[in-house]
Amino acid sequence: MHFRSRVHGAALAMAAMSAATLLMTACQPGPDSAGSAASPSGTAKKPAASFSGSPASTAPSGGTGASAEPAGDSTPKAPASVPATAKPATKTKTCAAESLKAFMYQADVRPPGTGTGAAIVEFTNMSGATCSLEGYPTVAGAANGTPEKNHPLTVTRTGSSSRVTLAPAAKAWVKMTFVQVQGEADGYCVSGTTPVTYPTLVVGLPSSGAHQLALEDGVLAECDNKVTVTAVTATKPS
Repeated sequence: MHFRSRVHGAALAMAAMSAATLLMTACQPGPDSAGSAASPSGTAKKPAASFSGSPASTAPSGGTGASAEPAGDSTPKAPASVPATAKPATKTKTCAAESLKAFMYQADVRPPGTGTGAAIVEFTNMSGATCSLEGYPTVAGAANGTPEKNHPLTVTRTGSSSRVTLAPAAKAWVKMTFVQVQGEADGYCVSGTTPVTYPTLVVGLPSSGAHQLALEDGVLAECDNKVTVTAVTATKPS
């Protein structure tokens, strides 16, 4: 009886110890709740992230440890160049009539016939300053000393026109080609009209006045009161 009582008591003691152990195990916090218990605010802390390799802030090989410049072209840009303002070219003043000396002579190259055929007028800058001439001449026949009583000829222009600059004593020319008189003595005109003679011609230039001129070797004879003219040129015609 005493043996059975001891066995029974031992069994009760072991059962009590097992119950206590189970109770203590139930009261232990789990792995997930450990962080919650450690955080005073009740928010679980996240574990620190692990990195493999070098951190981004590591200075490049051979560098001084300064932080890297942001991506992009860091080359200094030169300031945009400002185009220079071109000064307009100064236009040389037109030669005044009184600054020109005009001289007329018969041309070497002229239409066949017995009249004047063609004549050249040479203009010389007699002033002490540079000036310019441009354009085509007007032509009129006149008697000596009466340029105002002239008879304008019908002018046909040939060639292009450009401005000719004349230094002091420089020269420019125009050439006039007439409808030629044919035959001997008084001659005749192919058109059937009567040849006309003028002791002088009045030759005008744009903005440079009118100049009354005579040929050295006689009067000017032509037909039909027509003339073909060149513009003022710096090249001496023949």
